Amino acid sequence: MFRVTKEFHFSASHQLGHLAPDHPCARLHGHNYIVEIELAAEDLDERGFVRDYRDLDALKTYIDTTFDHRHLNEVLGDRRVTAEQLARHFYEWCAARYPETTAARVSETPKTWAEYRPTPRP
Repeated sequence: MFRVTKEFHFSASHQLGHLAPDHPCARLHGHNYIVEIELAAEDLDERGFVRDYRDLDALKTYIDTTFDHRHLNEVLGDRRVTAEQLARHFYEWCAARYPETTAARVSETPKTWAEYRPTPRP
């Protein structure tokens, strides 16, 4: 199995309004997010790739135009815009375009990562 990843960056704000008022994440705050997409294939294509990294330019455009320097609660219309939910959102967006997508990871801080990887089908 071959696996490749590509990393994307954006800055945005969010607020987790469902948390207790004294929780720091209940207040409006922002992060410098890192999104990592993983793709995998049993065999390489005729060019020797799982997928050409340039094919992921559409994801960069999507992130830059939809998420960068935005308020994520407005973008996604949800009070619970967590890193976990973002990981699933990016996984689903990519899987609809790139069938080799196996996982998406999102980091809000240098020490934290959330990953969405669907359960393999039997």
